[in-house]
Amino acid sequence: MHEQRPEGRPIRSVINLTALRENLRAVRRHAPHARIMAVIKANGYGHGIRRVAEALREADAFGVAGIDEALDLREGGIDHSIVLLEGFFAADELPAIAHHGFSVVVHHETQIEQLVSALQQPLTAWLKIDTGMHRLGFRPRQFETAYRRLKACGSIAAIHFMTHFACADERDNLQTCQQIDVFHALTQNLQGDVSLANSAAILNQPASHSRRGTGKQWVRPGIMLFGVSPFPDEDGERLGLHPVMTLKSRLIAVNACQRGDAIGYGATWRCPEDMRVGVVAAGYGDGYPRSAASGTPVLVKGRRVPLVGRVSMDMLCVDLRACPDAAVGDEVVLWGGGLPVEEVARHAGAIAYELLCGVTPRVRIVEEGG
Repeated sequence: MHEQRPEGRPIRSVINLTALRENLRAVRRHAPHARIMAVIKANGYGHGIRRVAEALREADAFGVAGIDEALDLREGGIDHSIVLLEGFFAADELPAIAHHGFSVVVHHETQIEQLVSALQQPLTAWLKIDTGMHRLGFRPRQFETAYRRLKACGSIAAIHFMTHFACADERDNLQTCQQIDVFHALTQNLQGDVSLANSAAILNQPASHSRRGTGKQWVRPGIMLFGVSPFPDEDGERLGLHPVMTLKSRLIAVNACQRGDAIGYGATWRCPEDMRVGVVAAGYGDGYPRSAASGTPVLVKGRRVPLVGRVSMDMLCVDLRACPDAAVGDEVVLWGGGLPVEEVARHAGAIAYELLCGVTPRVRIVEEGG
């Protein structure tokens, strides 16, 4: 007979799978003529890569960073098409890539050399064009040579084309339109599927996922799948998206503090009057950002209260004057339902991606809407 394990610290990451599926449907509404490559790298943006893939089986393919994530999905029973967005890192990955039917992004001449010399089984390649991001991909002047070399490689079953936008999260930045024009000028007469649009472009640049040519159009949503806006000045709920992760904990102490009392490490915040201060079981050891400044909102019993003092490894403190009936054991929402993660990120001088991906393994995950 096994003793039931106590739940331990009360911090939880609650993952709403119904919201995740609703956000996928939002992608289809915005890009009705495109296929969807759901980008679920970085452990599904901190939500659990297998869990996310299972919930998003309506997606047409998955995009991951590399072979480790792809193999994890295969071991979890996911048989979708999977694209390795950073391609392969060494030639010894190619047998497993071909065996499992993964597609690879080809972005550098060394990869083409390895494909020519080492590839034995056919695979599909996404040739990446650097239209202005200047990170990965072939510059326009290099593109034709790279394409011809790849096409001459006998083991390449199909060649598709991809680019990535540098400024799509800036709604009025003309660089995105320029990148679209460069991409289509290079690929318009070639056979193959194309993929340009990330979350921001799906929402704001219809030209990036409109039908052109004979190949299929693919979009690559990432952050919007998790209910988060790709635009720095908006929250996902304003865009019709639903937060998937809610980070929750509880009050573990409520202290009667006096005017002038310093709260937390460094004595950076002092009580302006006699007041109650709550202690929450959450800190940077759980992935809550240490950079969150005093005044960052949290929800206690559904009411907004400000964080005070420095975030420590396991705890943070909150001003309870706006919630006078708060007591030990009351629920605290750190971000998610009712409190956009984007807002918390802005207070922390971060972006929502960092917060979601930064939740640490000691935080227990609870699923809803399975």
